[in-house]
Amino acid sequence: MSWLKKELGYIKDSFSQVIKGFILFVCATSGLGCALLLRHLGYSGTIIAFTGIVVEAIGLFLSYLFFQKHFTLEEDEAMQKGKKSFK
Repeated sequence: MSWLKKELGYIKDSFSQVIKGFILFVCATSGLGCALLLRHLGYSGTIIAFTGIVVEAIGLFLSYLFFQKHFTLEEDEAMQKGKKSFK
């Protein structure tokens, strides 16, 4: 039973990371979902392709912005740790 509490504690501590991962998943699959919805509604292939590509491009741009912020913070932290270890 203690291992369950420990695992739930890990999930609680990383809840923000789970939410960010879900948002990235939605951004990555949004174009496909949009295309499937439009196909179900009976739109032509040209409209489906154009809309799917536009939605996917927006999702990729949002993912890029998210990852750029994430990696910039990690690089800054790593550089600060490296500078401290050499002194």
